[in-house]
Amino acid sequence: MKTLIRTIHRGHSRQGGVAAVEFALIASVFFMLLIGIMEMGRVLFYWNSAAEATRLGARMAVVCDLNAAEIKVRMQTMLSILPTNKIDIGYTPAGCDVTSCQSVTVSIGAGVPVTTFIPFVPLTLTLPPFSTTLPRESMLSTVGGIANPVCN
Repeated sequence: MKTLIRTIHRGHSRQGGVAAVEFALIASVFFMLLIGIMEMGRVLFYWNSAAEATRLGARMAVVCDLNAAEIKVRMQTMLSILPTNKIDIGYTPAGCDVTSCQSVTVSIGAGVPVTTFIPFVPLTLTLPPFSTTLPRESMLSTVGGIANPVCN
């Protein structure tokens, strides 16, 4: 009887290590998958922020009398990974002024990199190009002596 109890006890102690190894293997795959899903969410956040930064830049260009450098700085404030050399602000027709512009197009060129932090799988994705065109509005920071809140 003692031999049978010893045999059962030895078999049970051998299985404890196997469970720990199985847990380690499954947990590492699970956490890598979980971090990958969170990183894809972060990439989509950058994608949405790039679209919103483009809209903000176009809105400021048609409403305010800010120059292109100030608009680019505001866009970078919204999306910190956005380099200024990837932002283009174009007025239609070319060379127009506050009274003759018809529309403004603000675009972000392709190739803005987003680096992920997925363990063992280093990935750098690039954002697609974004563009927003809006018709001319006041193009002045104040209208009738009242400050435009969009321009502040």
